[in-house]
Amino acid sequence: MRSILDRYAPAPAFDEFAEADGRPRPHYAELAATLAGISAADFRHRVTTVNGVLLQRGVTFTVYADARGTERILPFDLIPRIIAASEWAHISRGVSQRVRALNAFLKDVYGEAKVLRDRIIPRTLVYSSEHFEREAIGVRPPHDTYIHVSGIDIIRDAHGEYLVLEDNVRTPSGISYVLENRDVLKRAFPRLFDRYDPLPVDDYPQRLRNALAAAAPPSVGDPTIAILTPGIYNSAYFEHTLLARRMGVELVEGTDLIVRDNIVYMKTTRGLQRVDVLYRRVDDDYIDPLYFKADSTLGVSGLFDAYRSGNVTLANAVGTGVADDKAIYPYVPALIRYYLGEEPVLRNVETFDCSDPAQRDHVLRNMPFLVVKRTAASGGYGMLIGSHSTVGERAEFADAINANPRDFIAQPIITLSAHPTVVGEEIAPRHIDLRPFALLSGDTVDVPAVAFTRVALREGSLVVNSSQGGGSKDTWILAD
Repeated sequence: MRSILDRYAPAPAFDEFAEADGRPRPHYAELAATLAGISAADFRHRVTTVNGVLLQRGVTFTVYADARGTERILPFDLIPRIIAASEWAHISRGVSQRVRALNAFLKDVYGEAKVLRDRIIPRTLVYSSEHFEREAIGVRPPHDTYIHVSGIDIIRDAHGEYLVLEDNVRTPSGISYVLENRDVLKRAFPRLFDRYDPLPVDDYPQRLRNALAAAAPPSVGDPTIAILTPGIYNSAYFEHTLLARRMGVELVEGTDLIVRDNIVYMKTTRGLQRVDVLYRRVDDDYIDPLYFKADSTLGVSGLFDAYRSGNVTLANAVGTGVADDKAIYPYVPALIRYYLGEEPVLRNVETFDCSDPAQRDHVLRNMPFLVVKRTAASGGYGMLIGSHSTVGERAEFADAINANPRDFIAQPIITLSAHPTVVGEEIAPRHIDLRPFALLSGDTVDVPAVAFTRVALREGSLVVNSSQGGGSKDTWILAD
């Protein structure tokens, strides 16, 4: 019998699964033993079974830029990513620290703006961000909590060091795949769990609900919570429905809500019901046509007035996007030192700010060796990987940088860590990243043992986004 592991060769990058000589790392040894006893034919059968279950469940995402059609099943790889307890403790400390600093930054920048007067971060960089909302100046959300839910993107470099690649503090997605991946893998491939007992992920919806309830206006005793979705055509609609179901809260669209006397109500068959907390998955620009996009049909007229009056909590708060602007990212270590008086637990990737003339000149001279990113883009779009680009593509980006330097940052090309991944009838190393999720309640950050591992399914690709052909893995976080 030929094992699925027979031909696996560790990646030239940092291989999460195996040492350079091919021996499994200690926390992967039992999984390696299990996989060694599974035939390639049996494994292919399991892959087919899992794909069928995901199709039946409708675990999908939307690709807006694809003219061939938008709805797709998210590829799921059956070989789990395992994180040792000591490594997770380091990651969670770093994530917690980062969220606390970013929340303090938002409170400050929409309040006294002391960080700008002290020149820790350039004033023009903040005020020129398309995610900075002037309407939010002077508006303090309940309990001074701006970032109720966050997802911090982390990579591992060639030396095995965890680095923060990006902060997501507006409407981070992916938790639904974490929940579904674990459930499907347990049902379709229970043998993989024989020698492991990873920390559970299915308590996340309750922890999220607890965090949202704690964020309600202080005068509310038993808050009513709802999830505000843009609707069925949104890329994360599956996630919205799953979370509403598992949290036991209503899923509403803008047309389901009405504001009267600065109080938000939900239309029900029993009449109007007050809503105290809205976990919104609608961007700032669309939440209230009276203040933002006048032609928006996704939001609710008067919602911002209700929020500004303190009668409803919006999670996340209006204006949080300035904290995950890619142009702000290089300054986060300084913000940690400024607000917390601590050294960053997790380092940033070295980043060049193209709005600075000297750094811009360095970027333009070294584009073949850099990743160039648009500060307002996401999902793997608006990006140039220098080593995989043509002369013409680099010239096009250079012209765009010179025309609007504030719109770009650049980073060295980092070879992401790799993990065994099913490729056809074999397994081969593919590059991965990690998105832990954090829940903030007042001064307390809860970092549940849930994390979204994305995998670049194309050989050599460093782009893990689902919209760019990536997939996902179940992420096992081990107890002490």
